[in-house]
Amino acid sequence: MLADKDRIFTNLYGFQDPGLEGARKRGQWDNTKAILALGPEGIVDVMKKSGLRGRGGAGFPTGLKWSFMPKEVKERPHYLVVNADESEPGTCKDRDIMRNDPHTLVEGCLVASFAMRAHACYIYVRGEFIREKEALQRAVDEAYAANLIGKNNIHGWDFDLYVHHGAGAYICGEETALLESLEGKKGQPRLKPPFPANVGLYGCPTTVNNVESIAVAPTIIRRGADWFAGIGRPNNTGTKVFCISGHVNKPCNVEEEMGIPLRELIDRHCGGVRGGWDNLLAVIPGGASVPLLPKSICDDVLMDFDSLKNVQSGLGTAAVIVMDKSTDVIKAIQRLAYFYKHESCGQCTPCREGTGWMWRVMTRMVKGNAKVSEIDLLQEVSKEIEGHTICALGDAAAWPIQGLIRHFRPEIERRIAEFSKVAAE
Repeated sequence: MLADKDRIFTNLYGFQDPGLEGARKRGQWDNTKAILALGPEGIVDVMKKSGLRGRGGAGFPTGLKWSFMPKEVKERPHYLVVNADESEPGTCKDRDIMRNDPHTLVEGCLVASFAMRAHACYIYVRGEFIREKEALQRAVDEAYAANLIGKNNIHGWDFDLYVHHGAGAYICGEETALLESLEGKKGQPRLKPPFPANVGLYGCPTTVNNVESIAVAPTIIRRGADWFAGIGRPNNTGTKVFCISGHVNKPCNVEEEMGIPLRELIDRHCGGVRGGWDNLLAVIPGGASVPLLPKSICDDVLMDFDSLKNVQSGLGTAAVIVMDKSTDVIKAIQRLAYFYKHESCGQCTPCREGTGWMWRVMTRMVKGNAKVSEIDLLQEVSKEIEGHTICALGDAAAWPIQGLIRHFRPEIERRIAEFSKVAAE
């Protein structure tokens, strides 16, 4: 287990004061000027050496992403945009960071913006996060009042931080759709290239990062890249906030080290699976958009990017959705198929048409009102959607269905056979 001394989010559960005074007692805003004294290149170098990979789902190396920003500021200003549009089903980590430990994020915004030579940062908060936005805005106001940020602040880097409230669209969690929404346009993903590092917010160089990726940066730099890189496994380093929900005795958010065994995560922090480990049916390990894993794989799998990729799933946002044997697994995936159909922006034909088609087929398969040949057809259509859209929503819609067919095909066939038998009678 992760030692308490290595935890970054020390007020994740809100037991202490979330305000500036409490944050300072927990070590935040501690000589931030010394961090900035490293210079932009020095900060990016530390982030690279730490091995931090983006905590928003894709797992792209954070330091490398920061390094893509132009080294000189010319006629176009640079921007940092923080993606707090946490809309992935099962994911609730950023919510608790903004609610209970918001100064980790505010300080992280200053440090990351300085590293990217940006004088302004926008935090795009999910539309449904009312209390979270209020808590975050309070922290921003406190930082302004203490002259930690703003013009002529004590750190010597003019910096303005804006909290922007979205309208509740899942698609705005995709970085370019988020930028479109931030500019006041319809939230639809942009074609890439150009990438945001060259043409981002208002056509200016921009880096978009997840809340957790930005919030951990000051602590990593204070304690050193070697400290962070020494936690977890090679290429999967550091701590991670896991959100465990579903059929466990005590659902929770918990900060643990990367690479912790899934079974240990559930047993130690959640009081185990409801009805015992043998009652486990399947787990979605990284938020609703990654393929589920049956119990046989869950017995031994480790919770990090590479281990889960090796079993044809993904860490994603590390939102662990646990399903025991009382779950109708086909109906569960059908419900997710409806979600992705509903949230498609409609820009790409494979996603616009394919998500609706898959949901309708899945709806029939819940009852068994389908042909066995349609299982292969469903698999084929999911492959036609995957990788053929502007953004990853098409992939997100296809992967849960692919996981279901990969691991629970006999259950689908059994249900079809039962339905056919009843219909024949």
